[in-house]
Amino acid sequence: MNHLKKNQGYLAIIAVIALIVILCYQAVVGFTDAGSSASNIKQGLDLAGGVSITYQVVGDETPSAEDMNDTKQKLEDRVQQYSTEAIVYQEGDNRFSIEIPGITDADEILAELGRPGALYFIAETDSEGNYNYTIYEGVDENGNYNFSSGGATYYYALTKTIEELEEDGSIVLYGTDIADAQAGTYSGTTGTEYIVQLTLTDEGAEKFAVATEKAAGKESIGIYYDGSFKSVPSVNSTITDGEAQISGMSSYADAEALASTIRIGSLNLELEEVYNKVVGAQLGGEALERSLQAGAVGLIIIIIFMIAVYYLPGFCAGLALCLYVPAIVVLIHGFDLTLTLPGVAGIILSIGMAVDANVIIFARIREELATGKTVKSSIKSGFDKAFSAILDGNVTTMIAALVLMVMGSGVIRGFAQTLMLGIALSMFTSLVITRLLVNAFYAIGLKSEKFYGVGKEHKTIDFLGKKHIFFAISGVLIAAGVIVMVYHGANGEGSLNFGLEFSGGTSTTIIFDDSVTLEWVDEEIVPLFEEITGSGSIQAQVADGGEEVIIKTLTLT
Repeated sequence: MNHLKKNQGYLAIIAVIALIVILCYQAVVGFTDAGSSASNIKQGLDLAGGVSITYQVVGDETPSAEDMNDTKQKLEDRVQQYSTEAIVYQEGDNRFSIEIPGITDADEILAELGRPGALYFIAETDSEGNYNYTIYEGVDENGNYNFSSGGATYYYALTKTIEELEEDGSIVLYGTDIADAQAGTYSGTTGTEYIVQLTLTDEGAEKFAVATEKAAGKESIGIYYDGSFKSVPSVNSTITDGEAQISGMSSYADAEALASTIRIGSLNLELEEVYNKVVGAQLGGEALERSLQAGAVGLIIIIIFMIAVYYLPGFCAGLALCLYVPAIVVLIHGFDLTLTLPGVAGIILSIGMAVDANVIIFARIREELATGKTVKSSIKSGFDKAFSAILDGNVTTMIAALVLMVMGSGVIRGFAQTLMLGIALSMFTSLVITRLLVNAFYAIGLKSEKFYGVGKEHKTIDFLGKKHIFFAISGVLIAAGVIVMVYHGANGEGSLNFGLEFSGGTSTTIIFDDSVTLEWVDEEIVPLFEEITGSGSIQAQVADGGEEVIIKTLTLT
C-alpha cells in the first residue's frame, strides 16, 4: 500500500469512489425489490413505536419482591428474541409491562409468548401406579395435538388437577428447574433429527435423576404448559448429569417452538394478560428528521474542517467518512440490529473516534515532515507510529461496549451494539481506506509538502512540572462532587438525579374523543406535566390510533 504505482493510484481512488456510490445506493435506494437498507432497519420504540403488553400475576396473594425481580429478569431474556431493545418494567406489586419495538400485531406476540409461567414436567403414573394422563383422538380445546398415527391425530389430557398432582408428587420438575432449552439437530441412523437440548439447574438435576430412574424404559414424562401437553417424551435411561435431549420433532421449527415454550415457562410466577395496545413512537417524526439533518450538517462541517486544517489528508479522511456513513447503515440492516436514539448516539460517538484517529495520524505525518523526512517516508511513519495509540483507544472503548452489551438490557444494549459496530468500521476506514487514499494521491503525483503541511514548533507546556497544581484542582473537583452527592442524599433527594429508566414513576393514560399527534402532545400536554412535576423527565406516546396518550413521569402526588 505504501508503494503504489501511478496507475494503481488511479484505480484505488476510482475503486473507493465506486464503493461509496454502491453503498450509498444500497443505503438509500436498494438493489432489490426489498428496498433500501435505511428503509428496512428495525427501529426502536422511541423512533417507530411497537406493541405494549401488560401481564398480571395470577392469584390474590402479593408475590415477594424476590419472585418479581426474578420473573422480570427472565421475561427480559424471553422478549430479547423479538428485539434487543425490548423493555420489561414492573408496575405496582404484581404487574409487568412489556414494550417490544417494531411490532404492530400484539396477537402475534401473545400467540408465541402465551401465558408465561405454569410449566410442569409430569410423570406418567403416580406413586401407586395410577395414570396421570390419558390419550384422546382429535385435538384438545386449544387446538393442540401431540402426535399422529395412521392418518389420525391424538392428544394427551390430565386425569387429575394440578393440585392433586402436586400432592401425590407426580410433578417431577417445575419450569424454574430448567436453566435453558435450545433447539438443535443431530445426524441419526435415519438422517437429520431435530431435538431440544435441556439444561437443568443443580436442584432440577437431582430431582430429574430420581424421576428418570423410576421411568426409564417404561414410562413418559409429559411437558404440560398453559393448560395442555406440549410434548410427552419417553424416558430411555436414567439422566444424572443435568443434561437431557427431547427428540422426535418433525422440523427445526417445531423444536424451536418447544424450546421457546420451555424457556418461557421457567418463570417463578404464573402470569395472565391484562391488556395490550399498539403504541406510537416516543419521538415525533419532526424530531427524528431534525436529528438526521443535524447529523448531516455536522458531518459536512467535520469534512470541511478536516480539509481546511489538514489539506489533502483531510480530504482523504472526508472521503473515508463518506464511505463510513452508508456502510454503517448497510451493516445495521445486515446484522438485523434495532436502531434507537441511544443507538444513533453510539454511531455518532464512533464517527468522532474515526475523526480522532485521523487527527492523530495527520499530526504525526506533519511532525515527521518537520524533522526533514520525505513526504513518502513521513506518510508511512505517521500511520505506523499512530497505530498503537489508535488501537489502544479503540480497544478500551470496545471492551466497555462489550460489557454494556453483555450486562445491559434494552436501549443500553442497543447503544453498545451500534458502538461496537461503529468502532470496528471506523478503524477500518481510518487505518485502511484513509491510508489507501493518501498513498494513492501521492502515487498520482501529489507529492509536494504543501499538500500535507509541515508541523510547526510550539511552546512546550511543562504539565508534569506543575503536577501538584493539577492534582489539587482534580482533588477539589472530586471532593466537591462527593460532598454534593452526600448532601442531596441526606436530604432525601437522592445522591444522583435518576431519570425514569432508573427510578420508575407514574404512567398516566389520557383518552381523547379524536386522534391527536405526538407533536401536538409535546407542545400542549408535556409542558403542563413539566410545570406540575417540576421535572423535565417526561415521556409521551400515542396509542390506539392517536386516541390515547400515555404520559410517563416521575412519581406523582
